[in-house]
Amino acid sequence: MDILGKSIIRKEALDKATGKAKYTADDLSVSMLHAKMNISPYAHARITHIDTSEAWKLSGVRAILAGEQFPLTGEEIRDRPPIAYDRVRYCGEVVAVIVADSPAIAKSASNLIKVTYEPLPVVNSPSEAYKINAPLVHENINSYHREKGVYPEANTNIANRTKIRKGNMELGWRKSEIVVEANFSFSPSDHAAMETRCAIAEIREDETVIITSSSQSPFMIKKLMHTYFDIDIGKVIVNTPLVGGAYGGKASVQLELIAYLASKAVNGRKVKVLNSREEDLITSPVHIGLDATIKLGCTKDGVLQAAEILYLFDGGAYSDKAVDISRAGAVDCTGPYRINNIWCDALCMYTNHPYAAPFRGFGHSEVTFAFERTMDILGNKMKMDPLLLRSTNAILSGDTTPTQVLVNKSNVGNVSECISRLKKIINWDEGKIEKVSDTKVRAKGICCTWKNSTIDPHAGSGVTLTFNPDGSMNLISGVVEIGTATKSVLAQMLADKMKMDIHKIYVQMEVNTLSTPEHWKTVSSRGTFMAGRALLSAADDVIYQLKKLAACILRCSNEDLEVGFGRVFLRDNPELYLNIKDICYGYKYPNGNAVGGQIIGKGHYIQRHITYFDQDTGRGNPGPEWTVAAQGVVVELDRSDYTYKIIRAITVVDIGKILNEKAALGQVMGGMSMGLSFAGRETFIFDQQGKIINPQLRTYRPLRFGEHPQYDVEFVQTPVIDGPYGARSVGEHGLIGMPAALANSLSLAAGVELNQLPLIPELIWKTKEGVTHDTI
Repeated sequence: MDILGKSIIRKEALDKATGKAKYTADDLSVSMLHAKMNISPYAHARITHIDTSEAWKLSGVRAILAGEQFPLTGEEIRDRPPIAYDRVRYCGEVVAVIVADSPAIAKSASNLIKVTYEPLPVVNSPSEAYKINAPLVHENINSYHREKGVYPEANTNIANRTKIRKGNMELGWRKSEIVVEANFSFSPSDHAAMETRCAIAEIREDETVIITSSSQSPFMIKKLMHTYFDIDIGKVIVNTPLVGGAYGGKASVQLELIAYLASKAVNGRKVKVLNSREEDLITSPVHIGLDATIKLGCTKDGVLQAAEILYLFDGGAYSDKAVDISRAGAVDCTGPYRINNIWCDALCMYTNHPYAAPFRGFGHSEVTFAFERTMDILGNKMKMDPLLLRSTNAILSGDTTPTQVLVNKSNVGNVSECISRLKKIINWDEGKIEKVSDTKVRAKGICCTWKNSTIDPHAGSGVTLTFNPDGSMNLISGVVEIGTATKSVLAQMLADKMKMDIHKIYVQMEVNTLSTPEHWKTVSSRGTFMAGRALLSAADDVIYQLKKLAACILRCSNEDLEVGFGRVFLRDNPELYLNIKDICYGYKYPNGNAVGGQIIGKGHYIQRHITYFDQDTGRGNPGPEWTVAAQGVVVELDRSDYTYKIIRAITVVDIGKILNEKAALGQVMGGMSMGLSFAGRETFIFDQQGKIINPQLRTYRPLRFGEHPQYDVEFVQTPVIDGPYGARSVGEHGLIGMPAALANSLSLAAGVELNQLPLIPELIWKTKEGVTHDTI
């Protein structure tokens, strides 16, 4: 059908372009109540008293939830109360919830609640949290329920430690003739999705709980509602319409719990909780921060011998998904390089910051920044070309990963080809730095990246296919459409498999956990891989059923038949056929007899041979395949005032197989944009008391329209054998290396090592001039 690889218009494009698309907050039911949250102004404090008397006097207030102990929540460690009970652990934590007739009344009532706090010592960074005798964010960490493979450490702020132990470090350091060590850091930031988080809950008379949520994980909401509140899991129904951006931030379950508790407080009436932009920035989960120390050793000819790494992830006040993020950072703790001796500790640290959610790249952009900066520092010390250093050590078939997985062409792709293409595109041989004027220089920075999925070993996906009477098809998948065009790509796969017009394939965009087959979560670039495999299985099921029925009618064997072009036909005589529309609901003979029945296809996929990681060594298989890339950034720096302009950003990524070219380009370029924004300007600024002082988009500044550089993207195609049509994941990979590449280019341009983010002119000036906070 020649449809795979083509730039097919997305199935939901018309509704989005015309404004007809419906999102969670678009539910404006007249009878619906509204909830607003009262949040803590302190990062760490005891709650000594809550006075709600004035709030209750306001007409239209229906319920106030405060001072009540609810079940603890959290996916990996149940350490978080949905509404703070006796203590707050971050500035922005929910202390009370007011349910009222309108958002305005609820907000006014929230302002009337008086909370008395007793401030406690604040832990303001993961390095502070790591110190001996640091204040404890959670004193009784071992008393919390935790999942398998989570290792908190009593009487510390360590929520989890992931160890990677490969090879012999003593031997590695003996073989190392050149050694470098460096420290890196950046604070938490935000996802800044266009749609703020929103959840709606109601409890019906039969105790069925209906939740509508702007979420990446509706099926996880269903499971966790059952786990936390002991609700019959069959009585929890979660609806997810289109989601207006997520980037990992809507994988965590937070507002859904508050909406449910609010509905329960008003006898099950429908209640909406909608974040303001400020609430979305500081109250809901954020993008994780990191402090890192990396030590690398190599021979004089640049062959890496040893890597010693400490990653301190800023998990915030509660562990939630930060445990998983820190584990993912450990699993791929180095770049895509052949290193035989690795020692890495990745720690999820409790601090008094907002707690962390997944962020596009899931721990990989964070560790890549630190590791790839160290690679440039190593190259500079030994006066070796940074591209040559990476090419010399590029991982190849027969090598092993940090978790000791044997790689081959299928599961790791071709990083060497990515490097080779990047070298040509960025015109590397013309020089890394050139003078533009008396004050300006133009410099190039590069890096290499990789990422595996590192999700639950049993994660799976299901797809169902049905027919309409005209032979067109309906595709139903639990993947959430968050702007990635995954469901449109699934339609392309089905069109190719059935050899039919893609316009005759109708895709259900909304997810309803009662009727939609389960997809684990729409995270970690697993949508196309897992749902694609499930789709192909469902299509095989449909084809089998069509052939079986047609064989009966045409009096031949199944093997004699082919399916496509709206027909089931004889392989050696295509003129003998049946129209699919005439048999997809059963076949009726001229005398009225009928055989067969409605054809419904079902397919599923579950990850195979994925393992937990050994507690002492980290040995284990994190996922079916890595996606590798080489990336570069060209900047122009004015050395007189340290302002700079990003001229070009380049990504060469091994995508396995292009399924939708424009969608893939959009994914990669969008990721590159986010990566440059995270690297160049996005950060939360905390005062000494742990309060975020830039919680609005006026002061928290992502890249604006008109500030973007030229984006260049090329694809290498090394198919992964068990991927759908050979495709690899690609949704996150444009972002991963941008912080490192930008830092490497600016370090070269400024002539100083830049090891902190964001890379604002003030930081470059301070680093260049040796200025500290104490001297300005």
